[in-house]
Amino acid sequence: MAVWDDVLTETDRTVFAEAGWGRRAGYGERPAVMVIDVNYNFCGDRAEPILDSIRRWRYSCGPAAWERGIPAIRRILEAARRKRLPIIYTTNPRRPDGFDLGVWSLKSTRAEDEVDVMGHKGNEIVAEVAPKEGDLFIEKRKPSAFFGTPLVSHLNMMGADSLILTGTTTSGCVRASAVDALSYDFRVTIPHEAVFDRGEVSHKIALFDLHMKYVDVTDLGDVLSYLEGLPPGLFDRTYPPSAAAAREGSG
Repeated sequence: MAVWDDVLTETDRTVFAEAGWGRRAGYGERPAVMVIDVNYNFCGDRAEPILDSIRRWRYSCGPAAWERGIPAIRRILEAARRKRLPIIYTTNPRRPDGFDLGVWSLKSTRAEDEVDVMGHKGNEIVAEVAPKEGDLFIEKRKPSAFFGTPLVSHLNMMGADSLILTGTTTSGCVRASAVDALSYDFRVTIPHEAVFDRGEVSHKIALFDLHMKYVDVTDLGDVLSYLEGLPPGLFDRTYPPSAAAAREGSG
């Protein structure tokens, strides 16, 4: 049973099946791992009911972050680091006056909250999955990690052909980044346990739509099995921090 099955109509199922959507595209051979916006803004600073969390952190996804998303991301990061794969983080700080949010700020009555202002703790990646030395870090101002950033240049330089996407929100920045990645002809896989949203329905429908038309949505076990099957050191020549880690590991 797919994560979205309980929110689809029978007509939805029939239409997409008849149209031939939803075939697996498959993994690439040189994947990078992305951790999208897993900061305190979107997770809150502790596990608590979502309504309590959003009173202090207006973007918070509450328990979906702490009970499912972060533990799954930790396991993926552990597997990726064992193979010395590139790991790319994003966060999205804004200017104090909010100018760089543009018209996006018009969609919330709490756009003046300071949680996402540059320098605020809200922009820090949560400690449980924090970046390590050598990881790549992208600051973005819009939903997609590709928009107005050097991400494509980094991926091209490393010779990456695919992405494992994790993070939040499923219907927002994850979706936008996934569609842009497809547009640049990168294969994308999303383990559903490792992405999360503040809305359950938006999470499920976003994953359904992404899987039908753009990327592969699979599960944590499938992704871990794929990562474990990769040879170590794929990026040692093109991603210098990985080469350094290899030298340290060899004693």
